Amino acid sequence: MIPVPANTHVWLAVGVTDMRRGFTTLAAQAEQTLKQDPFAGHMFVFRGRRGDLIKIIWWDGQGACLFSKRLEKGRFVWPSPADGKVSVTPAQMAMLLEGIDWRLPQRSWKPLKAG
Repeated sequence: MIPVPANTHVWLAVGVTDMRRGFTTLAAQAEQTLKQDPFAGHMFVFRGRRGDLIKIIWWDGQGACLFSKRLEKGRFVWPSPADGKVSVTPAQMAMLLEGIDWRLPQRSWKPLKAG
């Protein structure tokens, strides 16, 4: 699991990304397409055409990190290209990495009603 600090912004680059790209070209895509500074400490997540592979770039303050994950079964849940870019919480990012639909998580218990 990638240790995501609580104050880290996580950006999903909607649409399809060429998974042959490395840190330099993905950082350029974050800068040009997402209009974000790739060296600001944010995480940028990119998904390939088949949907079973993602790449994450992150500047951790000491250097550039490039992570990738491929699911053996299923696909990563991804927003539609019409959304442009999407910000998710570190908790949603954790669900995404597990192949869970992070858009509509449901509690396994019902909160008590106040009153």
